Amino acid sequence: MFVFAMAVVFKLCTIQFVQGDKYRDLAEKRTVKDFEIEPNRGNVYSADGSLLATSIPKYDIRIDAIQPKNKVFEAHINALADSLGKYRGKPKSYYVNVIRKARKNKNRYFLLARNISYSDYVRLRNFPLLNLGAIKGGLIVEQNTRREHPMGGIASRSIGYERFDEDGNVTRAGIDGAFGEDYLRGQKGKRLKQKIGNGQWKPIADYNQIEPQDGYDVYTTIDVNIQDIAHHSLLGQLEEYEAEHGCVVVMDVKTGEIKAISNLGRNKAGKYYERLNYAVGESHEPGSTFKVMAMMAALEDKVIDTSTIIDTKKGTKYFYGRTISDSHRGGYGKISAARTLEVSSNIGLATIVDDHYSDNPEKFLKRLKQWKLNKPLGVSIVGEGIPDIPEPGASNWSRNALPSMAYGYNLTMTPLQTLAFYNAIANKGELIKPRFIKAVKSFDKDIEVFNKEVLVEKICSDKVLAEMRDMLKNIIIRGTGERMYSEVFSMAGKTGTARTDYANAEEWNKDRKYISSFAGYFPADQPKYSCIVVIHKPSTKVGYYGADVSGPVFKRIAQKIYTDTPIIDEVDSLNFNNNVVNKEFENFYTMSRKYKTLMPSVIGMPAMDAIALLENLQIDVKVKLNGSGIIKKQSINKLQKLQPNQTIVLDAS
Repeated sequence: MFVFAMAVVFKLCTIQFVQGDKYRDLAEKRTVKDFEIEPNRGNVYSADGSLLATSIPKYDIRIDAIQPKNKVFEAHINALADSLGKYRGKPKSYYVNVIRKARKNKNRYFLLARNISYSDYVRLRNFPLLNLGAIKGGLIVEQNTRREHPMGGIASRSIGYERFDEDGNVTRAGIDGAFGEDYLRGQKGKRLKQKIGNGQWKPIADYNQIEPQDGYDVYTTIDVNIQDIAHHSLLGQLEEYEAEHGCVVVMDVKTGEIKAISNLGRNKAGKYYERLNYAVGESHEPGSTFKVMAMMAALEDKVIDTSTIIDTKKGTKYFYGRTISDSHRGGYGKISAARTLEVSSNIGLATIVDDHYSDNPEKFLKRLKQWKLNKPLGVSIVGEGIPDIPEPGASNWSRNALPSMAYGYNLTMTPLQTLAFYNAIANKGELIKPRFIKAVKSFDKDIEVFNKEVLVEKICSDKVLAEMRDMLKNIIIRGTGERMYSEVFSMAGKTGTARTDYANAEEWNKDRKYISSFAGYFPADQPKYSCIVVIHKPSTKVGYYGADVSGPVFKRIAQKIYTDTPIIDEVDSLNFNNNVVNKEFENFYTMSRKYKTLMPSVIGMPAMDAIALLENLQIDVKVKLNGSGIIKKQSINKLQKLQPNQTIVLDAS
């Protein structure tokens, strides 16, 4: 016994004096710990200051079902169940049973509410039992920050996000992802806390060791009005033509600012949503929109002029054992070079390029490289597609490479890269980088301002530029885009129709698939905006030509911008009379006069018009809107009498 007692004393002394520092450090690590304090992530704004993305705190409310003492639990369980029942719309007995079952099963982490707002959190924590706190009542509160897009699904992919998985890997999409690390994310803080039992930690001091620094705010170039126009114009066309996916981009000609970008893909249920950033990341064969580049190269190299006669035969022509055809049966015969572009003759452009560059293809490719068509634009958004323009010696190079490239095959570009070139034509030859960001700010203080970045000062001579602009204007007046012509306002641009997924000719003939596009600018003489529309795999039963599928989207956007936001400072523009706009206003005025205390039908109306109509009735009602765009559903039937302070729920998409 004596020896054993001495051994214990020896061990105690060893622990106390020899290993004391080690165990004191270990004890401190287990009872004192640094906790990270998440900063507030910066907001993303549109050009006019409208909120596009913001961080909102969300709360999960749980209960440690065995923490409350039995007497306390029994005294409050019925009142808690009653409050939860009223909050969730379920019977009181349901919550009595599930909470008792959780207590019986010794569940210390039972979920009561998930992802609730701050106001709901304050309400729940004042419920009976929960209002006793963590020690007496078993309350567990978990706060997380959720990124919200106030505009809903509109441009959500381009606005983007920054997400981390369990392993710490990060996925960055859109503007939010591109500027997250440097600006939006902010710096984490630290606070020292001490463990006090029951899994609870309390701050050791009333100040932070390191204060968190909130992220900066990012102001984009997006115009909310133009974005809404572009989104719904594209959506309507995708639905009508049952297309797989599509994109549209609207760009300010002078500054390169992206005013609108919409990317919509179809899910299994047939609904369209912002699936991927097709405009920035998807490279594909541009088809006939590339004929503009081929024509400009030939004119700039002075191997032809616009009046040079080109023999397009009778609609078919052999090039090195391969047949190239025009869509017009019987062909166009002998026509001018300018006319080959206006009617989008594959044979015409292939003949021009093959006749003058087949012996020296590097000359043609050099011109494309001068315009930087072989390189990404280097935009701020992560994931830009890489263009592919083949060269001699490459696996995709052959004697047919040049004729194919002349009308937009055997090479790939993204829609944004194509748009940048068309924008240069509208911008007096100056090629500028598309820009999504105006500035980064901390409150009203500029942290960084993003200015116009010129990639090529002049893509061609003034003479060639004037000729190209005339041809693009004539395409709308008398060419492939003549169905888009309007006497009210002028447009210029090029249609495009390209085959896709055609590697297996037999399969393609069974199920033909196309990419329909239109690229251009408006007004034609004093361009303010450039725009590209690309729609993939429209139903061939409905239509697939660029002028039929993508052209109307371009026209609708141009017309809507022209009427809603006049872009020329002429007095007569104020007297512009648009039948569609007038009809919409007359319908709105008639409904506002007819319905005073009865519920009107607002299905099919724009959300903003529907809210304005309901909020101006003679009776005060509350309007709750789910989604954005066009109203698809209303909670109160037409002609039903409304009650004061009644809530009307509108679903839009």
